[in-house]
This record gives sequence, structure tokens and C-alpha cells, in this order.
Amino acid sequence: MLGKLNNFQIDRVLLSETHAHLGCHANKETYVVPVSYVFEQENKEEFIYGYTIEGKKISMMRENPEVCLQVESIQSHAHWQSVIVWGTFEELKGREADHAIQILSSRLHPYISTETLRPAHSMQQLEGHYDPGMKTIAYRIRLKKKTGRFERR
Repeated sequence: MLGKLNNFQIDRVLLSETHAHLGCHANKETYVVPVSYVFEQENKEEFIYGYTIEGKKISMMRENPEVCLQVESIQSHAHWQSVIVWGTFEELKGREADHAIQILSSRLHPYISTETLRPAHSMQQLEGHYDPGMKTIAYRIRLKKKTGRFERR
């Protein structure tokens, strides 16, 4: 049986997973990359939070902030759920960046097994996990649209 997920089911997938594929497009190039994330609902708005270091995806999202994210939950080839969300990239600073790092740290901490993946509780601490020349960036995607599909046998 193939079908569409309703909003409750879409939110459940977004809340239960922590890894996704981020798609961005700038300068006639499309780029899709795996990311860790946290989904949060705040006052009727929905956000995907993440952090990264300076690089290609950040430069592309700065150029064109319209992005999409694909999240999946797969039990088998015949039992899966897939969600795609579209939204706008926002680079975070100050309190907003601290909030992003806090929720990422609290949500992702049980799954993290290496020092290079462990988000810290502040941007200054987080920067210490990478080459000092690389700047760490907290960001969020303000969601505009979401859709989901499933197969179940």
C-alpha cells in the first residue's frame, strides 16, 4: 500500500529522526548533502536546526536561502516513510545560535559517538572541535511547506 502522510505523521517522522539530506541550489549548481538536525515547533512556526562549518553548503545557502530537506524512516524495502520540507535558510547569531546548539546537543547527544560530531553548549566550545581556522555556524530552516509519502506491506 502506497499513500500520503498526514501532518501528524509528517511531524512524527521529523521529530523521531535526526539525519536528513539537505538540498540547495545556487549559481546553476544543485548540491545535496547529509546533515544532522533537530525539528522544533515554536508558536505555530516550524524550524529545522543544524550546525556546520564554513563550506560549500553554507556559501550556497547564503547565495540562495531557499532549500529543501528530505527525511526518511526505513524499516524495510516495503515499509518506509519519507518526508520532504521546503523552507528558508537563516544563519543564527547570539542567543539564537546558543538556542540552536543547546537543542542540538540535548537531542543528538545520545547518538553521538565521536568528538568531531559532538556539539557543545556554546559556539566557542563547538569551534574547538574543528580546525581553528574553520568557523562553526548554527542555522535554521524556517519551514514553508511539507509533504510525505509511505509504503506499508
